[in-house]
Amino acid sequence: MSEVQAVLEELAGLENPRMREVNERHGDDHGVNLGALRAVAKRLKTQQALARELWASGDTAARLLSLLICRPKEFTAQELDTMLREGRSPKVLDWLVNYVVKKSPLCEELRIAWFDDEDPVVAAAGWALTSQRVVKKPEGLDLPGLLDRIEAGMKDAPERLQWAMNDCLAQIGIQQQSLRPRAVAIGERLGVLKDYPTPPGCTSPYAPVWIAEMVRRQDAGR
Repeated sequence: MSEVQAVLEELAGLENPRMREVNERHGDDHGVNLGALRAVAKRLKTQQALARELWASGDTAARLLSLLICRPKEFTAQELDTMLREGRSPKVLDWLVNYVVKKSPLCEELRIAWFDDEDPVVAAAGWALTSQRVVKKPEGLDLPGLLDRIEAGMKDAPERLQWAMNDCLAQIGIQQQSLRPRAVAIGERLGVLKDYPTPPGCTSPYAPVWIAEMVRRQDAGR
């Protein structure tokens, strides 16, 4: 038995029907506990060839595992673009962007390429990478122009793209004091995620509330 077959069998053995049922409500077609998945990744350690084989299997749990054991710097821009367009599970998309693309030297190239893509899932990845730049390296970004785009398009954007644009709006408001009033005003005017159910102790994703809370924490930490 090959190593990839052995790993796929191990993942199949970790399947929990009840967990799959819960995950499928969120669009993630797998039933493997993520803690158990991370334990498998810790044992396997980094293996780029195996990561590629696991991704090629098309299995969602295997793809999540592949993203934990891969070497982000070894993927080409074309490979990462193909993976993004193939990986329709929300959790796979999140891990691909956060664990792999953000650690790639091709991150900025892909941010630019994806930002205006016709596929809203791909565009959402471009916006997620833009939010990272707002936080870490805003120099060179047209921040007022981003606010213009958000104001014009966030209200009617598909769900995943809307979340990514909302994140960017909040980060601009949090990080850029001079643009904070406008960011808050846009959030209030559009009302996106205003009524989103937020568990006790968690911060609402509604941008005006999110911005106010994060700024409060920043000020308290000074």
